[in-house]
Amino acid sequence: MSNRITLSRDCQAIQIPSGVRATLSASTPVRIMQSRGNSHTVATDRGYMYRIDASDADALGITPTPAQPSTATGGAFNEEMVWNQLKTVYDPEIPINIVDLGLIYSCEITQLEQGTRKIDIKMSMTAPGCGMGNVLRADVESRLSRLPSVKEVCVHVVFDPPWNLSRMSEAAKLQLGM
Repeated sequence: MSNRITLSRDCQAIQIPSGVRATLSASTPVRIMQSRGNSHTVATDRGYMYRIDASDADALGITPTPAQPSTATGGAFNEEMVWNQLKTVYDPEIPINIVDLGLIYSCEITQLEQGTRKIDIKMSMTAPGCGMGNVLRADVESRLSRLPSVKEVCVHVVFDPPWNLSRMSEAAKLQLGM
């Protein structure tokens, strides 16, 4: 956990885990809990957690990072590109990407007309009541839509079967000390 930072300007945020959008006011003291996947998770002195997009990083005194182009530009599309993009999406509370957390239940790639593709993803959340589902779904859609020849991305948040710790990769378990 980092030192206390005072926001230099008002900025948009998403409360964790409710997913409710909020505006954090200039001069609000926060601590950066994690910076991953082009967003920053901060905690206020009152114990509330928020996700701040990288585009508002300057409010935290951090140089904003430009939107990352697809790591696949210039190459032919392949399934590995999809999984690599999915690994750039992080749970805002746990410093582990959604693939290693075991949140991706399926990934189906369908060939469409004129060499384009549709990607269908089924993913879950670590808890059924998590309000961050729409936020993470939008992150996945945004990242995958940047891949070459991808015309359509459909992400479905599902809760059957329920997510549990056994879905996590060994690397994620080690990182969390499990």
